[in-house]
Amino acid sequence: MSESRPPLPPFTRETAIRKVRAAEDGWNGRSPEKVALAYTADSRWRNRHEIFAGRPAIVEFLTRKWAHEHEYRLIKELWAFTEDRIAVRFAYEFHDDAGQWFRAYGNENWAFDGNGLMRERHASINDLPIDAGERLFRWDRSGPRPADHPGLSDLGL
Repeated sequence: MSESRPPLPPFTRETAIRKVRAAEDGWNGRSPEKVALAYTADSRWRNRHEIFAGRPAIVEFLTRKWAHEHEYRLIKELWAFTEDRIAVRFAYEFHDDAGQWFRAYGNENWAFDGNGLMRERHASINDLPIDAGERLFRWDRSGPRPADHPGLSDLGL
């Protein structure tokens, strides 16, 4: 039995938006093992300066990432889509071990297989130091962004 992660390609605007929100919710749960299941077993990634492939590498990367990005909260927004590709822009907030807050801004390009699993992820990200009072992403520590919390465009980002 093959793995499946709806919505499946070909994407419509509605299904692409659902796919983006599902990815956001998964990452906000901060469970590397669960997040990795949304990707093909041999998924290829470029994240900032790191290039790697496969679920074990995804789990290792996310485990390391979330060990240093404390109180991580992410918002993604659909930018464009085709039948089996989605482009998103995103921002996330976190603080480091020293307590310095950051807002990271970025873009991702995704390619999916026929079962809705992501086979490629290319991410470009920049970090901006912010003061704690400048934080905009405020909801319970672990879990999805509440439905009534503003998105990126609503926040002027």
